[in-house]
Formats: sequence, C-alpha cells, structure tokens
Amino acid sequence: MATGGTQPRFRPQKPTLYDVGPANRRRSTACLPAMTQHLTPADYLKKILTARVYDVAVESALEPANNLSRRLHNKVLLKREDQQPVFSFKLRGAYNKMAHLTPEQLQRGVICASAGNHAQGVAMSAHKLGTRAVIVMPTTTPQLKIDAVRTLGGDVVLHGESYSDAYEHAARLQQEQGLTFVHPFDDPDVIAGQGTIAMEILRQLQSLGSNQLDAVFVAIGGGGLVSGVANYIKAVRPEIKVIGVQMNDSDAMIQSVNAHQRVTLPDVGLFSDGTAVKLVGEETFRVASGLVDEFITVDTDAVCAAIKDIFVDTRSIVEPAGALAVAAIKQYVAEHKTTGETYAAILCGANMNFDRLRFVAERAEVGEEREALFAVTIPEERGSFRRFCEVVGGLPGGPRNVTEFIYRISDESRAHVFVGLTTNGRGESTEIAGNFGRHGFEALDLTHDELAKEHLRHLVGGHSALAQDERLMRFTFPERPGALLKFLSLMQPTWNISLFHYRNQGADYGRILVGMQVPAEDKAAFDAFLATLGYPYVEETLNPAYRLFLRSK
Repeated sequence: MATGGTQPRFRPQKPTLYDVGPANRRRSTACLPAMTQHLTPADYLKKILTARVYDVAVESALEPANNLSRRLHNKVLLKREDQQPVFSFKLRGAYNKMAHLTPEQLQRGVICASAGNHAQGVAMSAHKLGTRAVIVMPTTTPQLKIDAVRTLGGDVVLHGESYSDAYEHAARLQQEQGLTFVHPFDDPDVIAGQGTIAMEILRQLQSLGSNQLDAVFVAIGGGGLVSGVANYIKAVRPEIKVIGVQMNDSDAMIQSVNAHQRVTLPDVGLFSDGTAVKLVGEETFRVASGLVDEFITVDTDAVCAAIKDIFVDTRSIVEPAGALAVAAIKQYVAEHKTTGETYAAILCGANMNFDRLRFVAERAEVGEEREALFAVTIPEERGSFRRFCEVVGGLPGGPRNVTEFIYRISDESRAHVFVGLTTNGRGESTEIAGNFGRHGFEALDLTHDELAKEHLRHLVGGHSALAQDERLMRFTFPERPGALLKFLSLMQPTWNISLFHYRNQGADYGRILVGMQVPAEDKAAFDAFLATLGYPYVEETLNPAYRLFLRSK
C-alpha cells in the first residue's frame, strides 16, 4: 500500500456548469426536498449570505499551522470547525434547514440519518427550536457520538453498517411517522449552511495579513460541505482552487464524477466514519461535478499522520474525517513541489473515540515514514542477537530508536525477528534493509505491508519445542540508548534468548518481555545477573497465560 504522493488524483472533465445527466434526474425517495429547478451559483450565493447559522454555530478560527507550514514550505491555514459546540461543522447546515421549516413541520418533528456529526447538529438544533428529533445512525458509529446525540435530547435509532443503510431506514420511518427529513448533505438549505464556512475563510484572510489563498482542501462524504464551499468560492474568488478529498476506500464522489453519473459503492471503509458514504447526493454530485477543480484520495496511514500534524500545531485531536484535508495538502505539495503558496484545510470534525487513539498513534509514524518495519533473519547462534543490535546502533544517519522488537525461537538454525525502527525521512526503509543485508542479516521491508502492520506484529510467538529451560521475565527498561546492550553484555554466554517482545509506548520506561533459557544449575548466577542489572522485573514463568500460549510443550 502506497502513501504520500503516490495516491490517485483525479481532475474532473468539466460539464456545462451544473449540467445533470438523465441518470441523475431521478429522485429515489421522498426524503429529498422538492426542487422544480436547479439552483444557480447566484442562487446559492444569496442563500449562503442569508443563511441562519449563528443562533447555534460560532465563527470558527482560521489559524496558521506554523510547524506544518515550515515543513512544507507553504503556508497552511486550519479552519477550526472542530471547535464548534458539537465539535463539527454539521450544525450549520442542520440549523439553517430547520430554521426554514414551517411551525406545523416543527410541531411534527424531524428525522435524519447520520454517521454522527450531522446527528449532533440536528439534535442541538431541535433542542434550540423546541422540536422532536429522531436520529437514525449506523451501528458502526463511535459510541462518543451516540452518547452526545442522546445527551442533546435526540431519539437514537441504530440501523445498518453505513450512512446509506441508515438513510434507507430513516426514509421508512419518515413516511410512517410524518416527520420532516433533514438530509445531511443533499439539500440546498443544508449546502448553504455549510457554505458559510467559505464566507468566513475569505473574510478572515484579511486579519491574517494577506488575501492570498491558492486552494481550499475539503473532505467529502456525501458532498454537502464541498458543495457549499465551492459555490461561495467560485462566486467570489473563482481563481482559488477547490480540491475535494476522499478516503481511498470511500471514494463515491470521485467514482461518480469520473463516470458522469452517481455510482453506488458496494462497500466503504469505516476508519473515517464521518465520510463513509456509499452514494453521494444528487444535488451535491451536480454541484461538485461543475465546480470542484480537483479530487485527491488519501489512505489510512496518511490520515493518521495528519492527525498527529494537527495535534503538533494545535494540541487538539481531530477525528479521521477532520484530518483528510491536511493529509491531502501534504500529498499535493509532495507531488507538485510547490513553495510559497497558501492553502486552507477545513478541520471538519473532532468526534474521536478515545480508544482509537492507540491505532492512530501507531499508524501515524508509518504514514509519515518516521517508522520502518522489517522481518530480519539472523543465525540462531549465541551472540548473533547482540551483533544485530550493534548493527542497528551503527546504521548510517545516526542512532535509531527501536520502536518494536518481536522474536520467538522456532528454528534450530535461523531466527526471524520483527523489528521497527525510527527513520529520518521517506524512502529510507529500503536503504536500511540493504544495510542489514550487507552485514549478513537478510531483511524484508514490511513498511508498506498491510498484513504486517495490522496483524503479524501481534501474532509473532507461540509454543516452541526448542524453548527448553525457559524462564519468562517482564522487565522495565529505561528508554535510553544502550539499555538493551547493557542487558545483553551482562548475560552469561551460555544463556540463550528464546523470546523477546518490546514496543515503544512513548513513555520514559519501556516494558519488555524476555524468555531466557537458563539451566537449573545456573539459578544462583541468574539471580546475581538480575541484581546486577538493576532493572525492575517480574518473573512470569508460572503465569497460566504463558503456560497456555507460549511455554514449550
């Protein structure tokens, strides 16, 4: 799997502005607003300028990302929609739509389908307007968003695995209960509400000392945000590029624009749940086809790296959808080799599940290629483990931190080790693998291997008939250079390491699991070794989990 500048990009062939092919004139359900004629860009500009959003929304900040700007040699501005009351831009469109309903419609109540952020916007808007809100959400929605909707007073119904599944169920409930559907993206009033973000961006540029803006990068799920932004930008500053961004496994808009008709995806990736849409809107497809200059896809690792970049500059954590625009800016700069330009990224949401942070932190290093992963084969002989560690310590480019080290004895002649190392830049993993080879250690570069990143790193191990006289120890090592070599140098040559597991968790101390083959007659010497070492430890040789899954049978 490639990252960085190798991701696909697509420039749409522009149809006549807002042209709609016959395949897209059909309206699939009664949920969509009735439109006897399509709105022109001038119509949308008027709707954006008169949109009612500030009863619930705030004018979010437009902030320079100083660290990222220095790295990219371009000015990067962050539109902080993650700071809205519901931590997402979605309440703008939801409230603007509901504020235009009749008293009779508000009395009956509203319904929506949402992956989470729109749901919170509808629930908050309903509370403000004193009406009932039924929220249909996919079962994959993060619990954080479900709880937030319930806290705001929304009646939550969980159904299906994607937005499209939830949408179909909401359509049935709407008909049965006579509710008004508040679409998350395919509605002119919703689109106009989201367009107020672009209005703010252009106004806020002046306070930052320059009106220069070369491109705005916008995440796309169903297309409401990019449609609103594109309508305003192209009406007021048409020279500014509008670049839409999608996940490479949820690219319904890109496929639709390429096919000149809406395409329904059979499945979508769920990492960026806020943009996991199988079928884009009819109106948003029409607008995006006519106004969006370019589309970019990004992958999971690139998004994780972008989440970290945003954190470094803002000390805030956005959800995956909120980082798509920053990931695309980095990719765009890498491909075009631009310098001195100004780009705006809309951070569209921050409803991140806390338990997802571990995955993001782990994959961010790979996404930036700040970590390289290898499978290394070393001779199964005494001293080879230490010699390999010395090779790692002497790699060109300076000392490297070992981020992961996993080994389990399994063969009498060769050992296979899973190793993670910090790197100094993109493409370095190939050079490191070659260096290992020149020192006699056959190495397979796994940096871009999805199986290795997702699964194999957690599965190295198991029972081994070769692990006789094994004692299992948990050590707390100081995270400093030389700690592992000190451990190895104090070991007696007759003791063999039969298991080793370490993963850098970003703390001052690392927790390491080591299996050592120590004959019974060496018990006193081993106890002396532990005392001399001075590292805190716990012996786990009698641990039932070890006996069940790892101990020699």
